[in-house]
Amino acid sequence: MNVYELNRQAVVNYAKEWAFKRNPNYLDFENFGGDCTNFVSQCIYAGCGVMNYTHDSGWYYNSPSDRAAGWSSVKYLYKFLTLNKDVGPYAVETGRDGVEIGDIVQLSNRVYGFHHSLIIVDRTDTQIYIASHSFDAFMRPLDSYFGEDKRYLHIEGYNKR
Repeated sequence: MNVYELNRQAVVNYAKEWAFKRNPNYLDFENFGGDCTNFVSQCIYAGCGVMNYTHDSGWYYNSPSDRAAGWSSVKYLYKFLTLNKDVGPYAVETGRDGVEIGDIVQLSNRVYGFHHSLIIVDRTDTQIYIASHSFDAFMRPLDSYFGEDKRYLHIEGYNKR
């Protein structure tokens, strides 16, 4: 298996292009619980170009009826990225200082648990800026989300066969 580095600029470029519109190659999940994780997956895919077609635990999208839960579910994306040892991207949970552009933030609250995925598109020493769907945003300060617990996922790379 070959290990590669995520093209973080490609992630940001994709996020910038599609933050306020929908790529017609993917179903818009807005009316099915939200499009946030679908959008984050699209961004990550733009930076690696590799999907994992493992039936029950993979990360892929072919069509609305042929996709992995990890592609569009907050919980299953987290599980896929943090447990993946096969083809596709993999990540570690880290703190706020351990993320960079192209990484992921997931938000949690008492009612829904972890329910929202965001992609990091810029950062300074004091602020992280995100892009998202389901409350479309680009360059939104992460600190503008109030009352939410956050977990940070640093994508360490991706595997190809």
